[in-house]
Amino acid sequence: MAGPEKAFDLQEYIMHHVANSDKWSLPFLSPISLPEWLTLHGLMMVICAIFLVVLFCLIYRKEQMVPSGITNVLELLILFIRDNIALPCLGKEEGRKMMPLLCTFFFFILGMNLMGLIPLFASATANVNVTGALAFITLSFMIGGSIYKNGIKGFFAALIPSGVPFPILFMIVPLEFIGLFVKAFALTLRLFANMLAGHIVILTLVGLVVMIGYVALPSILLAVMIMLLEILVAFLQAFIFTLLSALFIGHMVHPHH
Repeated sequence: MAGPEKAFDLQEYIMHHVANSDKWSLPFLSPISLPEWLTLHGLMMVICAIFLVVLFCLIYRKEQMVPSGITNVLELLILFIRDNIALPCLGKEEGRKMMPLLCTFFFFILGMNLMGLIPLFASATANVNVTGALAFITLSFMIGGSIYKNGIKGFFAALIPSGVPFPILFMIVPLEFIGLFVKAFALTLRLFANMLAGHIVILTLVGLVVMIGYVALPSILLAVMIMLLEILVAFLQAFIFTLLSALFIGHMVHPHH
């Protein structure tokens, strides 16, 4: 009976740390109860947003002739987003207009991903509701941006592949329209699943020590290695979400390309 009991405890331990909650558990302190209108993952989003405002409004020095330190790093990332995502996917005009959205996507997702690796915090991007809300913003720009740029006629024209015989369009157009929502759904699951899976692996390795004892201490080394890998994944997933959002929006705004 000891084996199944420990497995059940380990499962509870993992779910307690990855699930959303109305309390913020801090080491060596009693859990902090959150207001009814705020959850733990919501709090993480607020903290991340405040940090980004402080970072770009107070720490970032735009007036520097030769950027250095954190300003240099931020400008490097912004230029990377502009030159490798916005302009190639959306063109020069729309790319510059969409830079605020794409930069917000990248830095907000990156901030939440990295916060999830700090023991004091939780990963909001491991919540499907959070990733779904971000994907819904992309979907809104895919549909709204296409209608704003090309009109209703242009929006439906973007759903019609060139060279397709007319009778086939009765099947293709509905599939293309459904494909808009499938793309948003894929954005939701990709970010959510990658971040959740990484945290489950780390918590499982750490939980083995808690449940089994010193015999499982080598798993701590594996957990540290996975943690280092998760830092790379945090950057990679922020980049992928931003890139795919730009591609999907660009495909609807510039269907002729």
